[in-house]
Amino acid sequence: MKKRYLPFFIIFITFRSFATDDPINKVAGIIRQGNMHELSTLMAESVDVVIQGNENTYSKAQAEVVLNNFFSQNRPLSVKVLHKINSNPHYQFGVLLMDSGKGAYRIAFTLKEISGKLQLIELRIETEKVR
Repeated sequence: MKKRYLPFFIIFITFRSFATDDPINKVAGIIRQGNMHELSTLMAESVDVVIQGNENTYSKAQAEVVLNNFFSQNRPLSVKVLHKINSNPHYQFGVLLMDSGKGAYRIAFTLKEISGKLQLIELRIETEKVR
């Protein structure tokens, strides 16, 4: 009798995991692909971008261009989630480690709820110093 309910339990668990898609893992996956156009769909209208000490506030379109330039020169080979803070549904923070052919980078980003959805408001890319 217990085996009869097992398929329903497995289906329930599977659909539940898709329903609770983690935004931090989503950003990590997009960066892993190097798809800055898709990342720009998650950006707020104004984004703070810091790339190796060069800091500026860009519009969504400008940030996409700047990030495309960086990621075209530093293609991601692997991306791992190092740290995430997702205890607050309105504000989340993630740190990724990215390996490229030219070096290792630490990418920190902040997601904030704006108009009912989480949007990328800050992205920092720094050379990874500790291995």
